[in-house]
Amino acid sequence: MTAIVKNMPSPFDVKRIRADFPVLHQQVHDKDLVYMDNAATTQKPERVIEAVDHFYRSQNANVHRGVHALSEAATDAYEQSRETVRRFIHAASCQEIVFVRGTTEAINMVAQCYGGARLRAGDQIILTTMEHHANIVPWQMVCEKTGAVLKVIPVTDRGELDLQAYADLLSDKTRIVALTHVSNALGTVNPVKHITDLAHQAGAVVLLDGAQAVSHFPVDVQKLDCDFYAFSAHKVFGPTGIGVLYGKQNLLDAMPPYQGGGEMIRTVSFEKTTYNEIPYKFEAGTPHIAGALGLAAALKYLNRLDRTAMAQHEQNLIEYAHGRAGDFPGLRIIGEARQKTSVLSFVLSEIHSHDVSTILDQHGIAVRAGHHCAMPLMRRFNVPATARASFAMYNSIDEVDALFEGLKQARNLWA
Repeated sequence: MTAIVKNMPSPFDVKRIRADFPVLHQQVHDKDLVYMDNAATTQKPERVIEAVDHFYRSQNANVHRGVHALSEAATDAYEQSRETVRRFIHAASCQEIVFVRGTTEAINMVAQCYGGARLRAGDQIILTTMEHHANIVPWQMVCEKTGAVLKVIPVTDRGELDLQAYADLLSDKTRIVALTHVSNALGTVNPVKHITDLAHQAGAVVLLDGAQAVSHFPVDVQKLDCDFYAFSAHKVFGPTGIGVLYGKQNLLDAMPPYQGGGEMIRTVSFEKTTYNEIPYKFEAGTPHIAGALGLAAALKYLNRLDRTAMAQHEQNLIEYAHGRAGDFPGLRIIGEARQKTSVLSFVLSEIHSHDVSTILDQHGIAVRAGHHCAMPLMRRFNVPATARASFAMYNSIDEVDALFEGLKQARNLWA
């Protein structure tokens, strides 16, 4: 990676951005908070908090089934949120945007409703070694039911997918390719367009786990030509408990519903039920209305920013962090892909990652420690866990320096 000079000018005004995030302006253990656990969840700007608060204070009503003023206003705001999501990922139609609880539910929905309905014994699903458990376990469950088998793309020492191995895995039995757009444990940005093109040539559909991608760079699902794309609001500065499944319209139309209940029906009798059109067929029950409004507020907030300058700022952060890590005695970076975003995953010799995280917390620095719901990947790199500092647009070079000062204190305790 290119060395970054600490005081180089940046067109991205981090100080102004930080002012929008209330939670960042506090102290932890009498130290200014340095929040570097963004791959787990991002903080929320004032506009998102206000959007959720405004709904409950002024607009709270159920959607779609009421004819009174509050219900109509809530319904309009909810459906406008769907349109905001559609524009954000450049889907062709709002019918292709299904609101779910998060990426995990979206993947489970595709696994059960698409995979469960179509897979047969001997069919193949291709995953990668770097997948989050949420993109492994649902497919294992489907394989147990259908007799399909999993194939896994290996990861190189740099933390990149072995694309030749992927090409070799593809066959006329391949039905589904499911992979992460960006690794939560390594920061690797995968060449998903190339992977998707090869999968389509083999007659397979592609699901992309976009949880770690959408907050860092624009996503265009039509250009990617993926069949399904999933992400969570809380990873992109929005509320918890709400997320998105994008699916091509013809695929969603053909899939059976995920759950039964209100909203997802046209008619119900004890003899037969007919289902609603998409996306409502997959949105049984009262949805997370406030969450959808908060998600829309987060996406609108992001769209007001200079995304190019933001991406460059985040790239500067990870490159600067890599430079500092390369000079730090006893530190081993896990994941040095040529294309990666804001994750510094590492181990420090003779200090368990949980101890590293605990000591950093005493200095007000929040990082994640553990297997990051990626146990197969940890085994690939022969480590039980890593410490993971994950950056967002509101992080600064000074905070990276604070991270390494904290690591210095941790090392001194074990000296």
